[in-house]
Amino acid sequence: MGFLSLALAAACATAPYTKRSQFIVVSEAEEVQLGADAYQEVLKQEKVSHDPQLVGVVRDVGTRIARVAEKPNYQWQFSVIDDRRQANAFALPGGKVAVYTGLLPIAQDTGGLATVMGHEVAHALAHHAAERMSQGVLFQVIGTGLSVALGSQTPAAREAIMQAFGLGAQVGVILPFGRTQEAEADRIGLILMAQAGYDPHAALGLWERFEAVGKGAPPEFLSTHPSYGTREKNIRSWMPEAMGYYRPDASATIVPLPQR
Repeated sequence: MGFLSLALAAACATAPYTKRSQFIVVSEAEEVQLGADAYQEVLKQEKVSHDPQLVGVVRDVGTRIARVAEKPNYQWQFSVIDDRRQANAFALPGGKVAVYTGLLPIAQDTGGLATVMGHEVAHALAHHAAERMSQGVLFQVIGTGLSVALGSQTPAAREAIMQAFGLGAQVGVILPFGRTQEAEADRIGLILMAQAGYDPHAALGLWERFEAVGKGAPPEFLSTHPSYGTREKNIRSWMPEAMGYYRPDASATIVPLPQR
C-alpha cells in the first residue's frame, strides 16, 4: 500500500447523523484553534451589534441548538454583525457563529432563524472546515505528483495539463463537494432544530423567501451551494426523518424577530 493509500485510510472519519465517510487530516484541536483565531479577526473588522434584543434572540436560538449538538468541548459563541447588505450567517470551527442583520428580514421569525442556526451549527458539528482543508492538502499532493510526472513534457504541454487538472478539480470535485457539505448541513440542521423544539417545517418557508430574493443566482453546477429548488426538494424528502426527532417545546415557540 502506497503512502497516499495509508494517509487515506488513517484519515477516515464519519459525519454525524448522515454517516457519510470523511477524509480529514486536520486534528480537532487544530481546527478549533484556527476557528477561534479567524473569528476574532472577523469581529475586529466588522461592526458587531450590541443591541440587546437582537443579540438576545440570536444567542437564545443558537444556544438551544448548540445544546442538542452535544459538543461540550466547544466554547460556543453567537454574535450579530450589523450589516444590512449581507443576508448571511457563518460558522467557524469550534462553535463560533455570526449572523448578519441583513438576514433577519428573510428569516422573519425564530423558526427561520433556527433553520439558519441549525445549518451553521451543523457545519461545525460535521467538521466541514477541516474536511475542506484536508481536501486542499490532498489536491496539493496530487498536483505536485502530477507536475513531477510531467517533467518530460514541454513547458506549454505541462502548463495546459496542469490547468486542465485545476479546472477539472474545481468543477468536477470541489464545487460538487461543497454542495454535498451544504446539503448535509441542511439535513443535520433540520434534525438539530427539531431536537431543540423548533418545528422543522419552518425551513421550507425560509428557503422559499430566499428563492424570492435570490434571482440571478449562478447555475447549480457552478456553485458551492445547491439551488433553492434543490434545497426545498431535499428538505421535503428529509422532513419525515426530522419530525422523528421533533419534541415540541413551549419555550421554543416561533415568534417574529425584532427588525432594525
